[in-house]
Amino acid sequence: MSKVILDVDTGVDDALAIIYAIESKKVDLLGITTVSGNVPLHMTEKNTRKVLKLIGREDINVYPGASSPLIRETHYEYAVHGTDGIGNALDDMEITDTNENQFAPDFIIEQAKKFNGDLTLIMVGPLTNLALALRKEPRLSEWVKEVIIMGGLVSNAGLGNTLPTSEFNIYADAEAASIVFHSGMAITTVSLDVTRHTYLNQEYIEKLKGTKYYDFVLKSTEVYRNYSAKVYGENACSLHDPLTIGYFLDRSYIETEKYYVDVETVSPLSYGQTICDFGNLLEKEPNISICVRVDAERFIHDFIETLK
Repeated sequence: MSKVILDVDTGVDDALAIIYAIESKKVDLLGITTVSGNVPLHMTEKNTRKVLKLIGREDINVYPGASSPLIRETHYEYAVHGTDGIGNALDDMEITDTNENQFAPDFIIEQAKKFNGDLTLIMVGPLTNLALALRKEPRLSEWVKEVIIMGGLVSNAGLGNTLPTSEFNIYADAEAASIVFHSGMAITTVSLDVTRHTYLNQEYIEKLKGTKYYDFVLKSTEVYRNYSAKVYGENACSLHDPLTIGYFLDRSYIETEKYYVDVETVSPLSYGQTICDFGNLLEKEPNISICVRVDAERFIHDFIETLK
C-alpha cells in the first residue's frame, strides 16, 4: 500500500475526507499537513486536530504549513464553512495546545525522499505547501509516486464556485497551482466537474443516525447545506474532498483522461481558471489526468457505509 500524506485546509468537506480516509482502514497515513485556505492556518490546524480527536486518532501528527498564498492576498470561505471552518460543530471539544515543529513543506520533502517512489500526496486545499516544497527541492517531482488534487473546473466553465470559471482551491493560490501543474509529477485533478454530482443531503445524513459521526456530520454541514440551498437550490453538501479520497481508494469511481492543462494567473476575470486544451491546439504534452465521469451514487453509498 502506497504511503500517503494528506494536505488539508480543514473546512467541512476536509473534515469528512479525514474521517473517510482513516475509517476506510486502507490509507497508510504518514501525517496530515495543513495550509491556509477555507479559513486561516491556525484554524485549519486546530480543526484537523479536533477531527482526529473525534475519530480517536490523536496519534497522527499534524504539520502546519503556509499561512498565506505565494503572492496574492488570502481569501477565506466563512460563508460556506462557518466562522470556525467546521460549522462550530466541535466548539466544546478541547485539545492540548501542541504543534509539530516541522514545517509542512519540509515534512513532504523528508517523507518523499524516505519513501522514494512510494508516496502519494492527496491535496484537498490550496497547493501552496507543495509549491513551496518543489521550489526548495526540485527532485521532489521524481520522488513522489502521484499527486491527487481536489481542484479545478475544466468541462463546465461558467459553473465555478469562486469566479464563474474558477474553483476555490486553485483560485486561492493560482501561482502555486501553476508551479505544481508544470512540475512533471503524475497528477490527477478531481474537479468540480465530478464533485458537484456528489451531494450529501439530509436523507443520506440520516443514514448515519446512531453512529459516532451523526451529530458531527449533521451540525458541521448545516452552514454549508444552507449556503448550497441559497446559491444552487440544493440543500446539500458537495463531497469535494471525500471524493478525492474515494478516487485514491477505488479508481473505478471516476473515469479520467489526460490532457494539457494550464492555470490562469493574470486575468482578474478568470484568475485561477484551469484551462484544458481538449483540441491539442497548443501542441503540448498532456500533464494532467482530468475527471470526466463519476459513479456518484455508488461513491456516496460507500462513503456512508464507511462512516457507519
